[in-house]
Amino acid sequence: MYCIKCGVKLADSEKRCPLCGTVPFHPDIRREEGEALYPADRYPRQQVNRKGILGVVTMLLLMPVFITLICDLGIHGRVTWSGYVMGAIALGYVAVVLPCWFRRPNPVIFVPCGFVAAGLYVLYIDLMTGGGWFLGFAFPVVGFLGGLITAVVTLCRYIRRGRLYIYGGAMIALGAFMPLMELLMVAAFRLPRFAGWSLYPLVALALLGGALIFLAICRPARESMERKMFL
Repeated sequence: MYCIKCGVKLADSEKRCPLCGTVPFHPDIRREEGEALYPADRYPRQQVNRKGILGVVTMLLLMPVFITLICDLGIHGRVTWSGYVMGAIALGYVAVVLPCWFRRPNPVIFVPCGFVAAGLYVLYIDLMTGGGWFLGFAFPVVGFLGGLITAVVTLCRYIRRGRLYIYGGAMIALGAFMPLMELLMVAAFRLPRFAGWSLYPLVALALLGGALIFLAICRPARESMERKMFL
């Protein structure tokens, strides 16, 4: 017996394809008993103390924070380069580790929190270097990316259908933002002229987003792509 979707060989006792999860028989048809072709898991899964692991990860991240802070204070007598290290560790903790403390973290909440942390870190770098480019460049870029990704995550979480429209529209919006980002760079960093490099990602993202929207509209093309890519 073979799976009708992906073609993998199945035993008579298989209720689902182990590769794609397709049910090989109609639910009302009685299945014959037989020996499975694939061995079952012999060892039960052990419960992992998630909070204990997160506590260890937190302690491991605090070690470089204290080490770099002590070294920086001992050499310069004040916080200089250690601030960048501590900020980067804090940003990674908020973006990766902090959501793991919750049993079911809501990405609609933690995704914008991660971008807020990224914005604060970039603001710290701007203040420490005296660049003056945060409000003119970093703030609108981080704000746009944070808003766009948060919107995509929110729509995908609460709307079950139409994800190709969501991804396609997000790519087109990101491509349209590229020329504006180049203009912000020219104004913030006082570049000589508008080079036009942003037109290349604009065209690429627009074509890719348009292709996703086309697949969402044209059902035969979407089904053909799903069969070819085993989706």
